[in-house]
Amino acid sequence: MNANLSSLFDRLFPICRSITGPGLRESLEIFAEHMPLQMHGVASGTKVLDWTVPPEWSVQHARLIGPDGQVICDFDDHNLHLVNYSQPFQGEMSLEELQPHLHSLPHLPDAIPYVTSYYHPRWGFCLTHRTRETLPQGTYKVDIQTTHTPGEVSFATCDLPGDSDEVVLISSYLCHPSMANNELSGPLGLLRLYERIAAWPNRRFTYRFLLCPETLGSIAYLARFGADLAPKLRGGMVLTCLGGHRDTLSFKLSRRDWLDRPSTMDKLARSMAETYPQEFELRDFTPTSGSDERQFCSPGFDFPMIQAARTVYGQFVEYHTSADDKRFMRIEQVERAADRLAEMLEVFDYDGVGLRSLAPYGEPQLGRRGLYPTMNSPMNRGSSRDGATDQRQTLNRLLMTLSLADGTHDLVQIAERIGCGPDALLPIIRELRAQGILSLDEENAQ
Repeated sequence: MNANLSSLFDRLFPICRSITGPGLRESLEIFAEHMPLQMHGVASGTKVLDWTVPPEWSVQHARLIGPDGQVICDFDDHNLHLVNYSQPFQGEMSLEELQPHLHSLPHLPDAIPYVTSYYHPRWGFCLTHRTRETLPQGTYKVDIQTTHTPGEVSFATCDLPGDSDEVVLISSYLCHPSMANNELSGPLGLLRLYERIAAWPNRRFTYRFLLCPETLGSIAYLARFGADLAPKLRGGMVLTCLGGHRDTLSFKLSRRDWLDRPSTMDKLARSMAETYPQEFELRDFTPTSGSDERQFCSPGFDFPMIQAARTVYGQFVEYHTSADDKRFMRIEQVERAADRLAEMLEVFDYDGVGLRSLAPYGEPQLGRRGLYPTMNSPMNRGSSRDGATDQRQTLNRLLMTLSLADGTHDLVQIAERIGCGPDALLPIIRELRAQGILSLDEENAQ
């Protein structure tokens, strides 16, 4: 049964997540209710590539109280009010002394900004600019009770085995507190992708799902598993910002494409954008911004990993603020993105392997398999009626697929010859394989 992403969002949204700590583990455990995640942890102080895992952070409470006793910021009201990874602090100070510890956004006066300080000790509060402008002179009371203790950075993996031990890696991050598109759209999309791929009748590759805190988590994963993964990785994608107002999905291509040696995943992303320009667009790789594709594509690994997004960072002013909420993200946008990406990955699953008809001598009898009209009439040969036209188009594509399925053409090549997107042939390929008249020709795998 598919998870109800809307209900799952409502459970996850209030949790205060960070790059370590109880909120991260709680969120991973919620996802583990819907997919068989294997939990991993790397202890604080451990060197992971060029990084060191920091102490684990947790929050007991945090309040800023004004001169008149009014509560200005309360972590219990909204977890963005506290600078993420804040040091503990209790004391009193004037408004002038307090101001360097306050953060607001003049261009979004009613939004609370998201501010972090993971690797430099500091404390602070975030509030709307409208509230900040009304703060009176006087003495303010600061009460921040947080802990930084030895712990771990947590991440989780799940494998859907295929016929091959070659891996397609699908990754997203969990490390931000209460934000929607920038935080939860990726993991929710990953879960939907897991459900879709788990339901495939056949899987050629093994599909590995990774949920981790951004940057530190992917670096910890690579430090532990990168060397083992490298020779088996066929391709992959990082999911981020899958919701929002934009109609198109976009792919940030891999470092390999940037260096003019595109991977198969890059080529497929380009093919989808060329075939369906109203649905997909491309972005060039850059190491200066983005998500965990920067780690997977770093020179030492150089993995064939792209990034998939809809309304990406830099394209919405609500980014990293309290205005990035469920209404802005829109659950249905995340579901549509994941469903479309599942079709793309199913095409990728056929990459480089020939399709072979198991009835190569003469046409197979399609009628007794329910694949051919039982009555020959002008309507079956083409008509202005949409249903009949669609039926004939499907039949034509089926017959052309069987004719081209001689073991030397893969799915993408067959689609190019027919003149359609490779995803349009997926229902036909599934049915022909289910009927036992089409197989993969591993001997001709490229």
